[in-house]
Amino acid sequence: MLLLAATLAGCEAGRAPPRADGADAERGRRLLAQFQCGSCHVIPGVEAARGTAGPPLATFGRQSYVAGTLPNDPQALARWLVDPPAVKPGTAMPALGVSPDDARHMAAYLATLR
Repeated sequence: MLLLAATLAGCEAGRAPPRADGADAERGRRLLAQFQCGSCHVIPGVEAARGTAGPPLATFGRQSYVAGTLPNDPQALARWLVDPPAVKPGTAMPALGVSPDDARHMAAYLATLR
């Protein structure tokens, strides 16, 4: 019974976000500013990130899906950040030249937004 309670406790919404191996959330926050993601999105912790063309990202880490298409896990999110139109043709989000390495760090920061 105790094991069941411990297992169920791990399923709560307040659990820690999945982490991308070796990713640095602080570096990801800086990269979100560098790539000017805030010109389209509201992103807590990113200076001047008050755009309204895209969805606000304040609770991104709690969302089930990335762009309504991919499961919200670090690898899928990084794939999306590298080339959104390849993942979801017709999306308004452009490919910004984000490298796979930069995308891992950006995904790590976005996962912290709960």
